[in-house]
Amino acid sequence: MRPYAVLFDHVLTRLDPERAHRLTVQALRLSQAVPGGHLALRTLFGTPRPLGRGHAPVHALGHEHPTPFGLAAGFDKDAEVPLGLLDLGFGHVEVGTVTAKPQPGNPRPRSFRLLADRALVNRMGFNNHGAAAAAKRLALVRRTERGQRAVIGVNIGKTKATLLADAAEDYRFSARTLAPYASYLAINVSSPNTPGLRDLQSTDALRPILAAVLEEAGAVGSRLGREVPVLVKIAPDLHDEDVRAVAALARDLGLAGVIATNTTIDRPRDLRTARHRIERIGAGGLSGPVLAHRSREVLAILREQLPAEMTIISCGGVVTAEDVQERLDAGADLVQGYTSLIYEGPAWPGRIARALGRGRRDRRD
Repeated sequence: MRPYAVLFDHVLTRLDPERAHRLTVQALRLSQAVPGGHLALRTLFGTPRPLGRGHAPVHALGHEHPTPFGLAAGFDKDAEVPLGLLDLGFGHVEVGTVTAKPQPGNPRPRSFRLLADRALVNRMGFNNHGAAAAAKRLALVRRTERGQRAVIGVNIGKTKATLLADAAEDYRFSARTLAPYASYLAINVSSPNTPGLRDLQSTDALRPILAAVLEEAGAVGSRLGREVPVLVKIAPDLHDEDVRAVAALARDLGLAGVIATNTTIDRPRDLRTARHRIERIGAGGLSGPVLAHRSREVLAILREQLPAEMTIISCGGVVTAEDVQERLDAGADLVQGYTSLIYEGPAWPGRIARALGRGRRDRRD
């Protein structure tokens, strides 16, 4: 049994999931503060740099990714430890979701493990310190040589107190504030934990939001002499025709791509967790292997609808390197995971990166 499995089974499962998460972030912060700490992380868990034979970088969104597998938004909400997460072996890290104004999120408890399904239910509600605070942290990261090379996407969402009618300006503020430090911007209109947010996935509501963020990203890019790609993140619960409609809108407006998918509000009948516990947990977004099937379906629709030059980031239900490779073979340019980091531990992204590298080398040979 791997050491992390012992730690998880006998210690972490006894802690509230949010408390365990906070301790993990603090440990990563410490690793970055101690001299040589980031090298220790790479040695213990990650993929050493340079990646070596078989690890040719992946070109996407105007950047070189050392591996196509990255970390989805939700883990590092306030951009506290993006470099530490990259040291674990992720090729890119998406921080956030960040909102224009600070907000505490929903009442606790708001994060729940479904151990039998290796899944999570969360109703965090975009708890974060706001765009200005995240921009300040990212500015410090970008002042370092490592930080300048890092691929760090920024996921932005609507402030809960902002009316839906004012959503475009809310997203505009976040884009203007964060674009200078973002490798790309991801527009989150698909979390189930902010009232009314998913209504913004309708094309009529979505168009002004995408246009506002594109305008701000373009202005920042012109000033800095580089592009700031913009993507939209969608829910797995959209009907197929709605997925096609969002793809058409993204294509028409000139977005860089689409991220699919976010968490689901569905509670499939084949979940192993007892139904009474699921009902007791209540509302929230479900993530984990249960999302894999629908995520693959949405990926297929998007790849059919979008031109090759538009990036698709596939997210949802990824556990193994084989899962990642399957998404890449199906047309994804990049793949993201999150929930399995909790169940597999800090060595997980490095294992996937090494396995992908071996597989790519074998294919060439």
